[in-house]
Amino acid sequence: MKNAKSHRIILGVNAYHGDSSACLLRDGVLVAAVEEERLRRIKHWAGFPSEAIQYCLQEADVKPEEIDHVAFSRNPMAHLHSKVKFAITHGPGLGFMRDRISNMARVSRPKDQLAFALGVRPSELATKIHRIEHHLSHSASAFNVSPFDNAAVVSIDAFGDFRSTMVSVGEGSRLKQVSSVGFPHSLGILYTAVTQYLGFLRYGDEYKVMGLASYGEPTYIEEFRRMVSPGSKGTFKLGLDYFLHASLGVNMAWDNTEPRIDRAYSDFMCRRLGPSREPDEEVTDRHKNIAASLQAVLQEIYYHVLNYAYDAIGKKSLALAGGVAFNSVANGGIYANTPFEDVYIQAAAGDAGTALGAACYLNHQVLGQPRVFEMNTAFWGPGFDEKHYVESLERAGLDYVRLSDDDLYHSCAERIASGKILGWFQGRTEWGPRALGNRSILADPRRPEMKDILNSRIKRREQFRPFAPSILAESVADYFEESYPDPFMMKVYPVKEDKRSEIPAVTHVDGTGRLQTVSKKENPRYWALIQEFEKQTGVPLILNTSFNENEPIVCTPEQAVESFLRTDMDVLVLGNCMVERTAIETV
Repeated sequence: MKNAKSHRIILGVNAYHGDSSACLLRDGVLVAAVEEERLRRIKHWAGFPSEAIQYCLQEADVKPEEIDHVAFSRNPMAHLHSKVKFAITHGPGLGFMRDRISNMARVSRPKDQLAFALGVRPSELATKIHRIEHHLSHSASAFNVSPFDNAAVVSIDAFGDFRSTMVSVGEGSRLKQVSSVGFPHSLGILYTAVTQYLGFLRYGDEYKVMGLASYGEPTYIEEFRRMVSPGSKGTFKLGLDYFLHASLGVNMAWDNTEPRIDRAYSDFMCRRLGPSREPDEEVTDRHKNIAASLQAVLQEIYYHVLNYAYDAIGKKSLALAGGVAFNSVANGGIYANTPFEDVYIQAAAGDAGTALGAACYLNHQVLGQPRVFEMNTAFWGPGFDEKHYVESLERAGLDYVRLSDDDLYHSCAERIASGKILGWFQGRTEWGPRALGNRSILADPRRPEMKDILNSRIKRREQFRPFAPSILAESVADYFEESYPDPFMMKVYPVKEDKRSEIPAVTHVDGTGRLQTVSKKENPRYWALIQEFEKQTGVPLILNTSFNENEPIVCTPEQAVESFLRTDMDVLVLGNCMVERTAIETV
């Protein structure tokens, strides 16, 4: 192998923002990527991702002095004129301004922090530092790793570098911005504010409201149309009376811990919708209807933006990124509500993915390099060998059996089919928030009681939250109304009506499922397990949920063992090693 210095080494970093992360490209090819939360064990960890950076260099066998470029997915100087103008004309609170200035100062001194994280002096780093605007990073994270040579590219989230939405055209390896929506108008802020209003106060809780929406009716839709309205050329505006971020500012904490956002909804929202829900308060039909109304209006504006992107750019393919691109319900309706024929959303479409996007934008747009990489798998984080699996089990005093591949698939499928809950730990950790078959808890989708069992025994979470089906790619059309592949679990499709009673544990209350398509090429072990389950049951899919319990998805074998022992899982599989709880109880 050539020395790393003979390669072009680019480190991408998302720092001092939610879901801090790092990735490494070697000659334009992704080698490693991981969120800091997986290593620090704090959900959505925000700060400088020193451990993620160290992992990427270790995985790539690169020394700090061999890094050619570091791309940060923030540029404090972007849209500075707009920031100053808004501050003068609207005068948000001093606390808000102090928070933003402090954050900008940290982002402006990245080389010192990078050197500290790597244990070297700044003078030892010959690397060049680049600051890439937030939404350009999002956009590059979608287009530059997609299968498309030409595409419309849309980034939608809360805010980053004073923008909430960007529409671009992607051609070859380059991006050209077409339009944008700036502060204070944001679909991400809309969803976050209503999520808080509904009593879900932790950073990243928006997905809970998306799940809750299916239980309600959009009876408040006209009120929500006053909260956000479409404008010309794919723009939109918030009814700012409903929110606090434009008038008082909303403080955000990114201080090497779980991120925190202060209350974003106003008293006016409470006067219009009624009192906000307390976190421990019962979820009523009113709350469900508010969630349904929010989701319905979000989708109206979402498709308004996407249809403009199609009209303005004229491409049949769409690459999507940003936190709003995680709204899998809205994504599932793109084919029916827009002219787009192909949609790509990479596994870490949210802020974690901006580390990848910054690196890609630098590689292609700044350095002028051609594209040589397509992301069709999510497995870019830490991996472990069989020796590590065995040591973890033996340290925990667990009896295990080591099985051949065929025996493992047969035994695991048999146990899942008998109603047992199985922790499945294989290969490298997933990049992005979804468990996609390497850090998953698996169960039988045919059992209607399985959803409640998992939510109470294992996940210890709200009963209204659904579980996902992992389905063999070649069987999608037999079970779902849409057959377009989705290996990253980013779209919700209707389950065919005659199949809903067959797979009740993964069919949501509204008859849909957030599927993951599994191909033999991209994940042969997971594919083989599902195929064996089909042989035994006739059903080519299994219930898949993330291997965790109110914590980041497990990363190491030790964490998997701890989670297994702490919860009521029946079976644990690390590689080819299998542990059964019945065996534990009889020892």
